[in-house]
Amino acid sequence: MNLKSIFPIFSWLPNYKKEWLKGDISAGLTVGVMLIPQGMAYASIAGLPAVYGLYASIVPILIYAFLGTSRQLAVGPVAMVSLLTATAIGSFQGLSTSDYISYAILLALLVGTIQFLLGIFRLGFLVNFLSHPVVSGFTSAAALIIGLSQLKHLLGVNIPRSHHIHEIILNAVDKFNEINWISLIIGLAGIFIIIISKKPKKSLPGQLFAVIFGILAVTLFGLGNGSTTVDIVKNIPSSLPSFVIPTFNLEIIQLLLPMALTISLISFMESIAVAKAIQTKHRDYKVEPNQELISLGLANVFGSFFQSYPTTGGFSRTAVNDQAGAKTGLASIISATLIIVTLLFLTPYFYNLPKAILASVIMVAVFGLIDYKEAIHLFKSNITDFWMLIATFISTLAFGVEIGIGLGVILSLAMVLFQTTRPHTARLAKVPNTHFYRNMERFSDLEINEEILIYRFDAQLFFANTNFFKDKLYEYERLKKENLKLLIIDGESINNIDSTAIHAFEEIVSDFKSRNITVYFTGIKGPVRDKLLKSGFMEKAKPDHFFMSIQEAVDYFETDKKKEIVENNFKQYINQTNK
Repeated sequence: MNLKSIFPIFSWLPNYKKEWLKGDISAGLTVGVMLIPQGMAYASIAGLPAVYGLYASIVPILIYAFLGTSRQLAVGPVAMVSLLTATAIGSFQGLSTSDYISYAILLALLVGTIQFLLGIFRLGFLVNFLSHPVVSGFTSAAALIIGLSQLKHLLGVNIPRSHHIHEIILNAVDKFNEINWISLIIGLAGIFIIIISKKPKKSLPGQLFAVIFGILAVTLFGLGNGSTTVDIVKNIPSSLPSFVIPTFNLEIIQLLLPMALTISLISFMESIAVAKAIQTKHRDYKVEPNQELISLGLANVFGSFFQSYPTTGGFSRTAVNDQAGAKTGLASIISATLIIVTLLFLTPYFYNLPKAILASVIMVAVFGLIDYKEAIHLFKSNITDFWMLIATFISTLAFGVEIGIGLGVILSLAMVLFQTTRPHTARLAKVPNTHFYRNMERFSDLEINEEILIYRFDAQLFFANTNFFKDKLYEYERLKKENLKLLIIDGESINNIDSTAIHAFEEIVSDFKSRNITVYFTGIKGPVRDKLLKSGFMEKAKPDHFFMSIQEAVDYFETDKKKEIVENNFKQYINQTNK
């Protein structure tokens, strides 16, 4: 393992080109400006003071710039992880503000440790157990929950915290008479500004424009006090995050661990998805999933020692980072530097920032994650995946994010098991005037020999699907009635086999042989053939009953059949002569 694989920064820093600098500076400043309001807004989703969103935008970004393999990924607080953080800590009752903050920081340490270990032991494949439809359904539902949870700031009313959408809506309706219309107008104006500013160019900092508008409105019209008051951010500490060792409490760690594992996988999936999507536009580097786990893990671990809650790579900021011209991790370092400058010198200017503006920033960001187009696409192309998406979406909305993502994982695993135990099978027949054999149910005008059954099984063959393999085989055999003389098992799609499957082969060969039906095997792959040979099955089934192709097996059978006819005719001739 060389230094570049441990510290990917050394793959681009020594070869840094001057023409990259303009794009990195532009992207770094753009994302940094975007991150200031987003960081504060996402901290409020997590139930933390706004400044902790800025704290989470320094050390994790710097660590990732050194260790990450993506040169455009923008790490920091994101809406989804913020919601999961609030869910994890919100389960504790009666917490003081200081305890809530310490638990969020401890959660970052746990998430980082899990991701780091997954990367070290090369277990990044675990995210594959979350299928795309499940993630899409969960993300869309969580986006709705996040967006609607901001109604209390947008409407300026006190709505109890909840992660159940029906409770949020009912509580908002109950508080209709208490709506702060000035807060609502400011929030809607913020949404309008953010959306309109993206029309000419997506990299424009629409969130910052909305923040400036909100601060000016409160300051010029005195909306931060008196009868026309709106809820504002108020004091944000003008200091950098201090080094603090997270509070270790074994009981609390045990309670946080399940959600820490969930955040680890969900945040990694979000990060790796956007990193790979952006990497396709750049051919000068490669995103390494396990190194990404290590870098994101250490970003969270080191971040936790500087008062950061869990972070990951974000969709919107990464897209803006790329569009603004980022070429290397220097853009991220510049973004973090801007956050440091903000914390040291600019936080007093955010005193009059209305929370309705932060709500508008969140709503615009998360409602873009509601992927209704994917649901429409799946409804047309794959109805099973569509219902998986809908089930995850509804369960997340109705029962909360923990049950929603839990059900999503169960659905993903259930579909893997179902598809593995009941894979696709086919009866094959010959394409006229060729040596090709195709599925009888998908192709017409095939040459069908009623004496031959050609059976293809499109999956590995092991204990969980052996009975299905046999059931489908005998189902196809019954269609031949009494005509069957030869069974050909096409192993071209069988890439693995276990002892249970070998026993099934022995039973099939014995059964068919007892009924004078020959069994041939074709297209058996090397690893499968090795297991059949070591088990002694090839000797039992006769080595000359294994063929490279279906046509070879058919030709051998036809030749054997002709020999048998000649031999029978000769025997009949001898018998007649003897008489």
